[in-house]
Amino acid sequence: MVWIKEITNLTEPGLELFANLTEAQLRNKLEPDKGIFIAEGDSVIELALKAQYEPVALLMERKRLEGKAQKIIAQCGDIPLYTGERQVLARLTGYTLTRGVLCAFKRPVLRSVAELCQSAKRLAVLENITDSTNVGAIFRSAAALDIDAVLVMASCCDPLCRRSVRVSMGTIFQVPWTIMTNDITQLKSWDFKTAAMALSAKAISIDDKALAAEPKLALVFGSEGYGLHSETIAACDYIVKIPMSHHVDSLNVAAASAVAFWQLRITR
Repeated sequence: MVWIKEITNLTEPGLELFANLTEAQLRNKLEPDKGIFIAEGDSVIELALKAQYEPVALLMERKRLEGKAQKIIAQCGDIPLYTGERQVLARLTGYTLTRGVLCAFKRPVLRSVAELCQSAKRLAVLENITDSTNVGAIFRSAAALDIDAVLVMASCCDPLCRRSVRVSMGTIFQVPWTIMTNDITQLKSWDFKTAAMALSAKAISIDDKALAAEPKLALVFGSEGYGLHSETIAACDYIVKIPMSHHVDSLNVAAASAVAFWQLRITR
């Protein structure tokens, strides 16, 4: 059962999870097993709990203690629930809690690349995507369009940063993912063909039948500004583009991922 604590002092021990710690401090790179991430909103928190993520503390606007929030409270076990008026929580966090509730969770132990690749047919690989909004949106599309797993290179934004989790609408807890530390050629070990989404004279159209026919395909996406590294493109089996009208040469990476996921999905 959660224990409710009225906030009377913004410097009270325990509140630093929601106030003073940066995203890097929450990740706790030196001691990953002690890392924390923040989920915002009832539906997102419910998905995290359903996926067996372990809650550490709740921060909730007082008026939300009754009603829908009771479902969350009942699932959280013996953790502190800090509460106060909206203005108090805004002073603590530095922003208005439009969804009225935050939950701090322990970061999960990530699965290995090998474990995710063994049973997958369609992968998304993210390289140098540092915009958390784009990362969250890609995860949402991956969940909706049957991508089996997402491999995130270390150069990317942390998928569990607060904004990414919020934009994903909690789908980040539904799609298997892990950090990929090596180059993409390792995917050949699990019989994957790789497709670099990039502008190139050598690129084939995304509706090329050879792509859809691949039994195991990894779609590789880079940052909007610079795209994929030339070494990454050279290492891929295919270079792929999305045909566009009106002389538009590219889409936002999140939009491009949704198009690619839909076009190259495997019907289940």
